[in-house]
Amino acid sequence: MVVKGTYFQNDAEKPLVYGDVEIFNTKRRRLRGEEEKEAVLCEPVMVGFCGTDNELMHMGSEGKLSPKFPVGTNRLINGHEGIVWVPSQKRFAIVLIRGGNSYDPTRYTEEETYFEYGCDQADGLFCDKQYFHPDMLLPIPDGYVENGKLKLSFAKKMVFPDPFACMLFQLERMEDLGSAHNFRVAMKKYKCGEEEARKIAKEEIFERTVIFGLGTTGMFIGDLIMQNHKDAKVLFVARSSQDSPKVQFALKQAKAEYLQNTYDSEEELAKAIIEKMGGRATTFIGVSGSNVEHRVAFEHKVLGCNGIYNSFSLGPKVTFDTMPFGFENHLIFGSINFRQDHMEQAIKLLAKSRYDEIVELIDKEEFIQNPMGAYKDKIYSKNAPMKTAVIWNPNYVEIG
Repeated sequence: MVVKGTYFQNDAEKPLVYGDVEIFNTKRRRLRGEEEKEAVLCEPVMVGFCGTDNELMHMGSEGKLSPKFPVGTNRLINGHEGIVWVPSQKRFAIVLIRGGNSYDPTRYTEEETYFEYGCDQADGLFCDKQYFHPDMLLPIPDGYVENGKLKLSFAKKMVFPDPFACMLFQLERMEDLGSAHNFRVAMKKYKCGEEEARKIAKEEIFERTVIFGLGTTGMFIGDLIMQNHKDAKVLFVARSSQDSPKVQFALKQAKAEYLQNTYDSEEELAKAIIEKMGGRATTFIGVSGSNVEHRVAFEHKVLGCNGIYNSFSLGPKVTFDTMPFGFENHLIFGSINFRQDHMEQAIKLLAKSRYDEIVELIDKEEFIQNPMGAYKDKIYSKNAPMKTAVIWNPNYVEIG
C-alpha cells in the first residue's frame, strides 16, 4: 500500500523528505516465545517529535542509517510518539514501540532481536496509514473521547507515554541499583538487617540528585523522583533563564530546585552545583546531550562517593579516570528502553497530568511542505518549545 508520509533516507542533502511511500503488513513478534502476528492497519492521529528523530536525520545526512531501515527497504518512516485510530476495532490506541524476539525488550541479549516502530527496522507514525502489531496497540482510559473524537488536551498528553515510560524504567533501575549498591553501607550505618538496609539505600540514593539538562525527559524523571521519594532533593542544571516558562513549569511540576549555567568554566559550574546541593551528588543524571555532563560529574567531582551516574543522553562519550572512579565506588549505567507495563502506567499518569500545557502544535501543511526546515528552524531551534506535535488527522481531534 502506498501512502503519504515523511521518511528518512541516506542522502547528504535530503535525509528527510515527504511524499509517497510504500508500507507493508509485516508479521512481527511482540516477545520471545510468542507467535508472530500479522499487523493491524491504523491511522495516525497525533504525533510528537522526539530528539531521536533529529539524531536520525543527522545520521541520514552522513549515510549511516542503513542498519535502521526495515528489511528490503532503503528508508525509514519516522515517528514513534503518538496516538492512532484503529478502524477495524473502532477505538483509539497508543502504540507500544518496542518488541521483538526477546524476553524483556528493556534488556535484550546478544542472540536476541528487537525492533522499534519509527526508530529501528520498523516504520513509524508520520504517515496517513500504518501497520502495527495487534497486541502493541494499548488502550486509552475512558472519558477522553466525545462524539468519536479525542479531546485536544488529552491528545497532546498522549505524545508523551514513550518518554514517560522510559523515565519510569529509569526510576525503577536507579531504585534497584541504588539499593543493591549501598545496602551493606546502610547495614553498618544504621545497624539493621539486609531487608531494612535495602529500603534505606533505595531512598538515600536520591538524597542529592543532579539532573543535567532540562528537556522533557529531565523534567519527567525529576517529577517521578519527587513523587516517589518525598525526602529526595532534585536540582535541575541547564542554560535557560529561571524566568523562562519551561523552567517555571518544570520547577512547579517537579517541586525541584534550579541552577542556571551562566558560568565561564566547568570548574565554576561544578562548585556552584555542590554548594547548591549542600554536598556532592548521590545521583547524577545526564540528559543534556552534551559532553559537559561526564566532565562535570567525574573530572570536577560533582558525583560523590558511592554515587550513581545515569547516562540518558544519546551522542556524548562518557570517560572517567579509573583511579578515583575505582576508589570512589561509582556506578555507571545506561539504558534507554521500557516495558509494556511502564507504558501502560505512563498512559494513566499522563491522562491526569498537566503536561498538555507544554505541547505546541505545528501545522501539518507547514511541516510537510518543508520537513527539514521545520526541524531546523522551529521544532529543534534555539527557541523551540519543550515539545512539538502535529495533528496528522484532524478528523479525530476535537480542536475547538
